[in-house]
Amino acid sequence: MADFPGKVSTQTSSQEPQRSYGILSSVDMNFIKSIPGILLLAEIVVGLLVWALIASTPYSSASAYVWVMIVSVTLWLLSIALLVVLLLSFHQSLPLIPWPLVLMGFYSVATVLYLTAFLANAASVPLNFYHGHLGTSAGKNSRLLPK
Repeated sequence: MADFPGKVSTQTSSQEPQRSYGILSSVDMNFIKSIPGILLLAEIVVGLLVWALIASTPYSSASAYVWVMIVSVTLWLLSIALLVVLLLSFHQSLPLIPWPLVLMGFYSVATVLYLTAFLANAASVPLNFYHGHLGTSAGKNSRLLPK
């Protein structure tokens, strides 16, 4: 019979790195530092500003303002959901979804909806709201307006 050594080492030569399974460990901080991440954060801040300012107008009874609120709050919530998906790298666990096409579709639809909300909001401003002018930047000294 073969002789077994008197001392057997049970230690492994390399230790496995410790893993953290918390949510903060899976946050992609490089996305926040990238240009698309910065633009998405700016979109969320500006979207919050849009619906907060529209909600504070005294003319909230007009149906155009309701449409602007629906568009701005819905797209703001969808932008937050998109930030969570991209920040936590959920898009990498769904490789069958064409994410560049999804993002292009989202921003195309958002552009059309924001444009319709802008036009509805601009059309609902009464003519005498700004002393007979359609815009606040058009003053008495404007050469383009009849006096």
